[in-house]
Amino acid sequence: MISPLFGKGEYDVKLDRIDKNILRQLQRNADISNLSLAETVGLSPAACFKRVRRLKAQGVIKSLVAIVDQKILGPCLHMLVEVKMERDKPQLHANFLRRVQRTIEVKECFKVTGDGDFVLIIDVPDMEHYEALCEDIFYADENVKNFRTMISMNKVKYSTEVQIP
Repeated sequence: MISPLFGKGEYDVKLDRIDKNILRQLQRNADISNLSLAETVGLSPAACFKRVRRLKAQGVIKSLVAIVDQKILGPCLHMLVEVKMERDKPQLHANFLRRVQRTIEVKECFKVTGDGDFVLIIDVPDMEHYEALCEDIFYADENVKNFRTMISMNKVKYSTEVQIP
């Protein structure tokens, strides 16, 4: 059966109403105690703990993280970078993606349709840092044809929540 939410059979994990409610609650506050979570979703603490553990084992919950407020730590420029490759060959793309994966400033990378091949979301403290990053990622890769950088003036919305039907 193909999952209507994701369109691929590999995501066919059966989630009932309570599982979905647990996921919604944890997305809002992963720091909630098991006791409070159990009360909110209408389960005993033991049953709730087992469900959360099962959701983790199934890979539905990938990780629980702390979202840090970057503004508290210092200045940060948010860049959106569209990258066009010279040649559309899987091995050349893989080389580029390995470099991207190793770069902590790259927060997200999307393979896209249209004129570009990839869109990257990059956070850096200043332009000098971004210039060095461009040397390491874009200019050092002979298959990068060109890239276009857009600097965010204001992060209007940011969310890590996944829609749960």
